[in-house]
Amino acid sequence: MVSRVESAAATRRALLDAAAGLLDSGGPGAVTLRAVGARAGVTRGAPYRHFPDKDSLLTTVAAEALDRLADQVQAVRADPRLSPADKLHRGLSALMTVGRRRPHLYRLMFTYPAGDPAAIHAAKRAGDRAMGEFLAIVGGVVGAEHTRRFAPLLLTSVHGITDMEVNGHLSADKWHVTAEELVTTLVAMIDRQAHSG
Repeated sequence: MVSRVESAAATRRALLDAAAGLLDSGGPGAVTLRAVGARAGVTRGAPYRHFPDKDSLLTTVAAEALDRLADQVQAVRADPRLSPADKLHRGLSALMTVGRRRPHLYRLMFTYPAGDPAAIHAAKRAGDRAMGEFLAIVGGVVGAEHTRRFAPLLLTSVHGITDMEVNGHLSADKWHVTAEELVTTLVAMIDRQAHSG
């Protein structure tokens, strides 16, 4: 027999999965608590017992995505077979993969969190964790003393590359380069710059 706690956790999970699916298929505008409840197959009132509003629900979806990204980057960082530059490249590629496959979620991950304080706190914690993992792999290439100098350059560059690719402005026909090749060039430039002085 399923306990109340287990049932509530299963309902919450179903609501989060439904919200993520609606976000993927139609963007933030497609996510309403009523639509999420219908997609999750729960009563009309169930979403409101778990999330006070749409912003809190979407912020929780983004927090989970940031935690998954942090887990991926942590696994890459812990792989002893990879060079620091390869770890950085793979970490950046993990971020780009989210942008390619789930562009609405990607944008939401980098939007300031909204909603109830608990959701905002969880999103900030997840964002800090993802940033910490990213800074650690950048530091592995450039050294701790230069991490804060190069990390924003890398992050903003990869955001631009991802945005251009997702929106069709980075075609191989036009630029004669792929997104992966741009990231490889970027990492190599950072690696050279960090070790030249």
